[in-house]
Order: sequence, then structure tokens, then C-alpha cells
Amino acid sequence: MASSVVPVISIDRNGAKPVHRQIYDSYREAIMQGNLRPGQKIPSTRLFAVELGVSRYPVIEAYAQLVAEGYFESRVGAATIVSQDFPDRFTTAAPALVKESLNSPSSRVSARRTALVGQLRASQWTRGLGAFGVGQVAYDQFPLQVWSRLVARRTRKMNVRSFHYGEQMGSIMLRQTVANYLRTARSVHCEPEQIMIVSGSQQAIAITARVLLDPESSIWIEEPGYRFGADVFTLAGCNLVPVPVDKEGINVSEGIRRDRMARAALVTPSHQFPLGFTMSAARRLQLLTWAQDHGAWILEDDYDSEYRYESLPIPSLQGMDAHGRVIYIGTFSKVLFPSLRLGYLVIPKDLIEFFLKTRHAMDLAPPTFYQDVVSDFIAEGHFERHIRRMRLLYRERRSLLVDSISEEFGEAVEIDGSEAGMHLVVSFKTSIDDRSVAERAGQQNLWVWPLTASYLKTPEKTGFILGFGSTASSDIPVAVRTLKKLVKEAPSRPIAI
Repeated sequence: MASSVVPVISIDRNGAKPVHRQIYDSYREAIMQGNLRPGQKIPSTRLFAVELGVSRYPVIEAYAQLVAEGYFESRVGAATIVSQDFPDRFTTAAPALVKESLNSPSSRVSARRTALVGQLRASQWTRGLGAFGVGQVAYDQFPLQVWSRLVARRTRKMNVRSFHYGEQMGSIMLRQTVANYLRTARSVHCEPEQIMIVSGSQQAIAITARVLLDPESSIWIEEPGYRFGADVFTLAGCNLVPVPVDKEGINVSEGIRRDRMARAALVTPSHQFPLGFTMSAARRLQLLTWAQDHGAWILEDDYDSEYRYESLPIPSLQGMDAHGRVIYIGTFSKVLFPSLRLGYLVIPKDLIEFFLKTRHAMDLAPPTFYQDVVSDFIAEGHFERHIRRMRLLYRERRSLLVDSISEEFGEAVEIDGSEAGMHLVVSFKTSIDDRSVAERAGQQNLWVWPLTASYLKTPEKTGFILGFGSTASSDIPVAVRTLKKLVKEAPSRPIAI
């Protein structure tokens, strides 16, 4: 049983109602609203009187009345508790009231925000831990002993300052380490003062949206594209302009035709999400020219560029930007582990103050401790060694997945994006109900993403996004056969295999 916690009760010593009655009424209301639940311990009369700053006698009188009416149970030598026989239909009433309030015209949530949230799409297939989960890494291959040693060392070095707020832009040590890494490995033009440490790419996009965009601003979104990025802009009240993607990346000419004066574009040029294409040099220059000519911004989401299997990593788009129009976004989620919630922004120098003030208004500063651990992990060479090991492992898993798909599905499917990253796309030449299959696959611990969920408008293809980062090589053939069985059993528009 949980220990007793003193409930929030307000006493008006000058009020007309006696103190014991105020205590009685407050407890009764807390029980009826479900704030106090059956079996929950009640503080002793002595402790409660001290907390309220009143005599113990009115507290004893109120408790006696609550026991007499069956709200409290009191036994000799045992704590006083809320009656365990009290009907659940009363103690659980509060959530239903809240739900009714949120759905009513008198909702406390703004009507505009409620409408925006209603546009966000459900994603039950994104959270499971199992075969084909997108964005999942090889958790069992992480150098946990090294990480634990670094954590322990940093813990021993903690002092009073460690418990205070950290630097608003993030740990200077980590920012210097990240800047050195990005200049060398990604050809990013940056200095430590341009790096802002954030809680993953989602927060990076959210901060950027607050700085650069207004409600009703138009933004190009790759079609199909990164749906969680699109959700951030939807919640910010922006107008999403889906721009088709082909094998050269986002179709800039089509984007200009659809909305020349868009305020920004969210792109994944090194490894397009989800199709896996690399944006050509011609398209990159065209996109940069559009941004410069129209005063637009480019948000470059470089989420897993470390993993390429057929060529060296592709340099960043930001490295080609001569006019400071690109906001570069990176994350440690794919190269270390997602629960770390650590990413970074590279901000054009003339915008640093605006990003800093916006960040300050949102959450003051990022947590410090794990920034220092990651900095140690990179500086001591563990990061590069881990990347090299994972590149070999993911190459093996990718090859096995491609072979298994080809063996089971044959010419019924096309495979895209297998040259890089931690996922690939299987699209079907005959339309299938990929969302239905994905829902049923989750019941068998297969966490495939339906390709149609990545489209804002009418999907051009149906199929699945299959992650292979956390799927053991021995599990891949069996998982593909299970997926084939589910596709064949699809309730509507099944494909002949």
C-alpha cells in the first residue's frame, strides 16, 4: 500500500463553516471525484493537524464522521484508509468528466488547436519493439559496458554546479565535439556557437517552426515524407504543400509550380525518408537557388547519413549553402539509441539570438549530464568504432532482408532505399490495404509501417517501410514469410503471390 500523502485542503479560519466541517467536506469531495481512491492511506490526525496549522480536535471530529459514514476505514494499530468498499463508479468519475469536457463546445482547449490535433494521424505501428521496427537500432550491440563506465565516471565528477541549469545552447564541450564531427564527416560549415543541443529531431523542427514560420505559412513537405515532421507543422498551423519525390529527390520545379512563395521546405536529401533516394546535385542547387531568390528556408533533416553501403556518405546540403538559408538537423537516436533523446541544430549565425530566445521560452536549457557522457563517448573514439561495427552489421541484415523479400515476393514487389540507412521500402505492383496488414502484423510482433501513411494526399504506391536495425539476421527470413502470409490474407484488394 502506498504511503499517505497529505491532500490539498484549504481551511478558512474566518469562515462561517466550522473547521471540522470544512475538513469533512474537502475529504468527501476528494473521494467522490476520484482524487482519493479505495485503499489509499490517510495521514494521521496528528500529522494532518500540523500540516493545516490547526488544533487536532477538529481533525479527529472530521475523521470520526467520515468513518461513521463509511468513507474511511479505521482499525486499531493500523492506518486509516479510504474505504475499500466504496463504489468504483464514483471514484473513477473524474476521467469521464474530463473526456466529456474536452469533447464539448465549452472545451477549455482552443477550438483552433483542437481542429489541428484532429488532423494528426494515428500511428499504432510506430511504438512496438520487434521485427521491422523503423528507427530501431541494434540495441544488443551497443557497447553498454563502455557507456556504463563513462556514466559512472561522470557521476563521480558531479558537484553542486551539476544540479543547476546548463547552458542554453547546450554543453560547450559537446558542441565543440559535434562541430568537429560535422565539419569532418558531413562537410557542414559550422562553429560550436552555431550548434544548439535539443531533445531529438522533433524538438529541433518544433523550435525552427516557432522561429521561422507563422500560422498559415506554407511549407513544402516531401511526398511521401517524414510524417512526424509534417505533424509538427500541422500543430503550428502551417499550410502543408506536398511535393512529389522521384529518384533525384524532391521535385523542386513541381514545388515552385504548386507554391512558389512557400516559406520553407523540409527535406531529407542524403537519404530521403521513406523511399531512400539521394537528392542529385542539380536538385540541390535548384533548391538552394529557390530559397535564396524567395527568402525561403530549407530544413535539412540528416537523420541517418552515417550508414551507406554502396558508397561513401553523401556531403550535406548545408555544406553547399553560401547564403545561410539551410537549418541543419541531426540526431543521435539512430547512431546511439532513441531513448537518449539527444539531437542538434546548426543555426545560421544571424539567427542564433532568435533561436536562443525561443528555446529559452520553451524549456530554458537541455539536460546536461548525458551531453557530457556523449561528448566523452565521441572524444575517446568509441563513437567511430561503434559506427564502423554497426555499418557492417546493418549491411549484413540489409542484404539478408533484400534476399528474403526477393525469394518470398518475387516480381510482385519493388525494393527502394536499400543502399543506405536502417530501413527499406517494399512497394507492391498491385494495390493492397497496407494499413490493415500493418495493424494485423503488430499482433504478431511485426512492426511494419504502411507506406500509405507517409502520404499527405492520395498515395501513389502501397507497401511497407521495413526497418532492419533491430531485427536479428536469424529472424529476418521467418519474419518475411509471416509478412507474406499476412499480405495474402489481406481482407481487401489482396495481391496474387
